[in-house]
Order: sequence, then C-alpha cells, then structure tokens
Amino acid sequence: MQAVAGLTLFSDVTSLTAALVAVFLVGLSKGGLGGAFALMGVPILSLAMSPVQAAALLLPVLLMMDAVSLWAWRGWFDRATLWHTLPGALLGIALGGLTAAYTPEAMVRLLVGIVALGFVARMVLDRRGGPVAPRGQSATRGTFWGGVAGFTSFVAHAGGPPFQVYALPLGFDPRIYTGTTVIFFSAVNVVKLVPYAALGQFNTATLTSALVLLPLAVGSTLLGARIVKHLRAEVFYPLMYGMIGLVGIKLVWDGLTALLG
Repeated sequence: MQAVAGLTLFSDVTSLTAALVAVFLVGLSKGGLGGAFALMGVPILSLAMSPVQAAALLLPVLLMMDAVSLWAWRGWFDRATLWHTLPGALLGIALGGLTAAYTPEAMVRLLVGIVALGFVARMVLDRRGGPVAPRGQSATRGTFWGGVAGFTSFVAHAGGPPFQVYALPLGFDPRIYTGTTVIFFSAVNVVKLVPYAALGQFNTATLTSALVLLPLAVGSTLLGARIVKHLRAEVFYPLMYGMIGLVGIKLVWDGLTALLG
C-alpha cells in the first residue's frame, strides 16, 4: 500500500476502496445502465479525497470507459440525433470553460435536478392515457438540449438529464439509444480534456491512479453493456425514467444542501 500511495492519490485502503466502488458504479452506467450510478462517482470519491481531485481522477477513467463503450456499442447509433445535439454541446462546453470560475455549481445542479424531475413527471402524466407516440427530431431542440448538456457536464458533471430530455422521447430501440448516448458523451469528454488541462487539473499522480483503475473500468463497463443488451424496450424505458428520477432527486438534494449549508 505504501508503494501505491507514493505514486497515486490513494493514500490508504479507504481511499482505494472508495475509488474501486465509484469506478464500478460509473462503469455500469457508462455501459448503458442508466445515469444514476454515474452521479455517485464524485461523491463517493470525495469521501477520501477533495472533490477537485475526484473530478480530475474520474475524467481519464471516463475516457477509458468511453473507448470500451464505443467498441461494445459499435454500429448502434442514430446519426440525426448526434447531428442535432453535438454542435450545441461544443458551444456549451466552451461556455462552461469560460464561465466555470463564476458559475455556482450548486445552483446548476439544483436547476438540472428540477428539470429532470419535471421531465419524469410530465412523461408519467402523459403515459397515464396510454402509450405515447415517439417525438420527432428537431434541430432547434437538439441544439438547445445538447448545449445545456455540454455546459452542465463541464460545470457540474451533470450532463445526462439534459441530453435524455431530448433523446428519450425519440423512442429508439434501447440499443440505438444507448449507442447514440455513448458517442455523444464520448465526444463531450474528449473535448472537456482541453479546458480541464488548461485549468491544471491533471498531474502524474492523477494519471497513474487512473491507470490502476483501468481493469475495473473496462470490466464494469462491459458488464453494464451486457445487461442492457438483454433488456426489452418495455423494461428499458421505465428503468431509464426511474434512473432520471433518482438523478433528479440527488441533484436537487446536492444543490439545496450546498446552497443552504
């Protein structure tokens, strides 16, 4: 343990255990199993290191997971969704990089949480009257929600709900939806590298720590993908909406706790 502590951010067994649990949950999410698990990464790591270190450690781990997810979901994606959302996401990331020092993360998390809960509530009410027809593509909506996802992903690591607000009502086959989501956030995470590096978030210890976590990152991501590929649409979509609800509750709680604490 002393040898590991000298080269990584893991100073003791507690910090290493927290990292392993966080990476396992995030990996399940990156494989396609909802977004609630992904939000647990930074909070769990923050039990053993500073939130800034936790966020910096997770980004290279996320990139590893993205590479595995891209392979696991190769061939499954919707080109129109990416075309409509990625340009906005790039603008959102740029805006986040320029305003990160002035943007209250707690307020962003609170607002995203409210949006997520409102979205789930609306879908529940709509489905009370029976099945809801899939919504069509829209360049305007796609650019807007893609931009919100890029901005909130950079500022508060909470880009999932805004993207899902646009993508879930399109009603894709679960595999198409998951593969499209994987490509979107893989692109977002790659672009985030530039401003994160400019802000001095990476060092040798951070990158070495990420390398130690590589085997678990790969294994948990493949496990998440394997589970999702065996889910029927009538199981997948209620699961996803349930996950968004949990994400919304978590974000609202985090935002209110930080603002009122």
